[in-house]
Amino acid sequence: MADGVKRVAVVGAGWAGLAAAVTLAGRGVPVTVFEASRNLGGRARRVTIDGVALDNGQHILVGAYRETLSLMRRVGIDPRRALLRVPLELRYVDGFHLRAPRLPWPLNLAAALLGAKGLPRAQAFAAMRFIAALRARAYRVDPDRSVARLLDEHGQRGALRTRLWGPLCVSALNTPLEHASAQVFAMVIRDVLAGRRANSDLLLPRADLGRLFPEPAADWIRARGGAVELGVPVRRIERVPSGWRLNDAQIFQAAIVACGPHQAGPLLVQLPELADSLAAINAFEYEPIVTCYLQYPETVSLAAPMMGFSGGIVQWAFDRGRLGGPAGLIAAVISASGAHEDLTKEELTARIALELEAALGRLPAPVWSQVIAEKRATFSCRPGLERPAPATPLPGLLLAGDYVASEYPGTLEAAVRSGIGAAERAIVPTAAPTL
Repeated sequence: MADGVKRVAVVGAGWAGLAAAVTLAGRGVPVTVFEASRNLGGRARRVTIDGVALDNGQHILVGAYRETLSLMRRVGIDPRRALLRVPLELRYVDGFHLRAPRLPWPLNLAAALLGAKGLPRAQAFAAMRFIAALRARAYRVDPDRSVARLLDEHGQRGALRTRLWGPLCVSALNTPLEHASAQVFAMVIRDVLAGRRANSDLLLPRADLGRLFPEPAADWIRARGGAVELGVPVRRIERVPSGWRLNDAQIFQAAIVACGPHQAGPLLVQLPELADSLAAINAFEYEPIVTCYLQYPETVSLAAPMMGFSGGIVQWAFDRGRLGGPAGLIAAVISASGAHEDLTKEELTARIALELEAALGRLPAPVWSQVIAEKRATFSCRPGLERPAPATPLPGLLLAGDYVASEYPGTLEAAVRSGIGAAERAIVPTAAPTL
């Protein structure tokens, strides 16, 4: 057991909380995870509808998700089996097609841009100049501004903007171009497009999100003496001489609050010393992600596992039949805020079905459909956004989640990294809080 730590509580069994708990259990630290719901995974979890295992939102990973992939391996998941790894490929139903060959960086990116179907050669060179300009400034954008403004300043227009930078921004930051942080976007470009070739690979889940990490992680934690308590909400965290008391009952030397920011707020408000963290959280705005599942007859499929759309409300469609799911099941994804939020679920489903038919040709009516809307899928990643620090002024109390201060947007990798970081801080011996 690590010196100075007796027991650690983790509040929330999302990817951040489970990453923290796996890290602690792996170091021999007794850890208990408390989760208010009966499901693991937080905002990236499995849902079951009429016996069909789906996800609350269609997620993709990229090769740059180093810590996520490492933790998957640690809990017994082989990413080579659980994920379909393909070189960076953006294929749109209108014919635009960009695919990176398996060449060392930067040859892979140059070949992808220059060989992209539907991208004028002048725009390909403009994209390379843009990346070179960011690299020359060490990917620092000072002062921070919107992605739209940054793209304007560097002449990123036409298909380059609508088929590459725009979709990358919305997919990674889940925030519209006009409002998204250029600084965070530059970090995404650095880690995904301007590093090792494998960093830009797309990793498409072949299993539901529960089996991808949360459930194996919980089993791994329990096998090492930890506990994962489902259906146990934490409504109060109280300072006591020996550490932290949860729900007026159990006492822990350290506690990691790893639930969503809107859930962490009610816990932090009980502790006046955390006024700054609470102010940052209360200032957050949020962005949704909507996933519409349409089950067509088994003969319906897409030309690729993932297809891009433009000109409507659908941004990406995934052929779940090509990813280990039921044949004919299409997941249509709409990230960030937009006009689609004004539609009812019935109107949204009908609109998506029409857009799919317009792009793919005449389709039979779906056998069933389901809309899953995560209204607070991520924080709105805006320029100059102040995010709370993971370490609070109170010894032994830490924050974890994709929203805590870091270089990254609200992604699975950001959540996992924050959980690992919080666990490492909890392991370091600290003085007991004074009353």
